[in-house]
Parts: sequence; structure tokens; C-alpha cells
Amino acid sequence: MNDNTPEQSQLGRTSAYVDQYDASLLFPIPRAPKRAEIGLGAAAAVPFFGADLWTAFELSWLNPRGKPQVALAHVTIPCETPNIIESKSFKLYLNSFNNSRFADAAEVQARLRADLSEAAWRGAASASTVGVKLLLPELFDREPVHELDGLLLDRLDVECTRYTPAPELLKAAEGEAPVTETLVSHLLKSNCLVTGQPDWGSVQIRYSGPQIDQAGLLQYLVSFRNHNEFHEQCVERIFMDVWTRCRPIKLAVYARYTRRGGLDINPLRTSHPQALPANVRTARQ
Repeated sequence: MNDNTPEQSQLGRTSAYVDQYDASLLFPIPRAPKRAEIGLGAAAAVPFFGADLWTAFELSWLNPRGKPQVALAHVTIPCETPNIIESKSFKLYLNSFNNSRFADAAEVQARLRADLSEAAWRGAASASTVGVKLLLPELFDREPVHELDGLLLDRLDVECTRYTPAPELLKAAEGEAPVTETLVSHLLKSNCLVTGQPDWGSVQIRYSGPQIDQAGLLQYLVSFRNHNEFHEQCVERIFMDVWTRCRPIKLAVYARYTRRGGLDINPLRTSHPQALPANVRTARQ
């Protein structure tokens, strides 16, 4: 069983630069303790589907003749995995490819898939694989930039006084006809659980059900501003607060965070099975 804690990770510590392939650098952290904080017990009780969509912008290795190769990597980690992968360990792991020789991009992709799958599923009774897609330089110019679609909450002139999560700000028009809306804010900010360094993001909330009070929702999202939690945990907290307070029929929460250490993390949590969004970066990413 994986009992790693965030405090045991390399976050906030001086770390050696390892440039030879080393899968042991990956540091999985169990999802369960933080899920328990928001009222989620056994995995079977988790009321959402989804995944964490990662983009690695700093991936390089050597070909058999020692010539450097570069690529972007899109990694999809299902939210059913028992662990998240701590982001600094992910960066250190990717750095370990820098002076290692591989036959071709397919071998690099296979190593990434095997190592990340082992870390994410470590301790599970049964395991699956994570998704890994490599984009080579000839495809770089096909990578679009697009903002999240939806009605912008940030247009509202609201007073904000709460800077730690305040779910009591959420309310919905129960008893009225249900609506279907997509709402977006660029004002999501939280802090790293261990280092306290700022994490910046945009969030999209799609729902069907009683109409959510938009001013209260914006104030609620702003209330994460001084909150210390990893990206994946913040999105699950937002999902559960909206799910329990506003009681939508359907709900999806998707956040895209700006990159740190050459990595961005973009969690999606949804009440119903759906296709994952394309991993398209926003302007701030």
C-alpha cells in the first residue's frame, strides 16, 4: 500500500539534477486522505468520473547516435487511480531522460506509459494504464491556443472578502425550472499544498439543474485564493461543494492551471461519463 505523504516528497527541497533515466524518481501520493476531507470514503462512493490531463513541455532524450530529440507529451491519468503523481517528482523524472539514449520516440512513449501507470496505480487491487501521446516537432504548429468556452463570471462587479473556501456562498434557485449553463472564470488561484507557492488557473463549470447564483459562485471560486491544496484536490473540492450545495442534475468541473516546471495539470471531474476534452492550452498556459 502506498503511504507517501506530500511532506515526504521533493517539494520545497534542493534536488539533484539526475540526467540518466530513473523511474524511481516518480513520487505517487494517495488521493484517499484529501477525498476523506470532502466527505468521500471508499472509492465506490466517489460520485464523479474524469481524469487529470497533463502537458509536459520539456521532454528530451538522445537518439542512438547521441543526437538530442524533443517532444511534447500529453498524459491522461484517470481519476480512478489511487494516486496522483507529485508534480516536482514528475519533472525530475522527465529530466532523467535528458542524457539517456532510446531507440526512437515509440520507446520513450512506452517507458513513460509503463512508469506513470505503475506510479498512478500503485497499491490498487487491479491496475490499468495511463494515456501517453507524444507530439514531435513537425506537429508543434498544430497545437492551438483556445480559452475555455462559456459565460464569463468575471464580468460581475462583486465584493470579495473570503479567501479560504466558503461553500456557504453557493446557492441555487431550487423550485424553478432547471437550466443548462456553462460558466467560466479566470480568477481561480490556490497555493501548493507543501510550498505555499501560487497556482493560477481558469475553471469551467457545466451543469444542468437549478440555476446557480452567479455572483455567489464567483465569490466562492475567489475564496480559494489563499487555500493550500494540489490542483486535483481543488477541483474535486469545487465539484463536491457545487454538487451538494446546488444539487444539479448533471455537473462537470474542468480547470486548466498555468504550467510550473514545464508541466501543466488540468483536472476534469464530471457526474456522468463523457468524452474527455481535447488537451488544448489557454493563453496563460
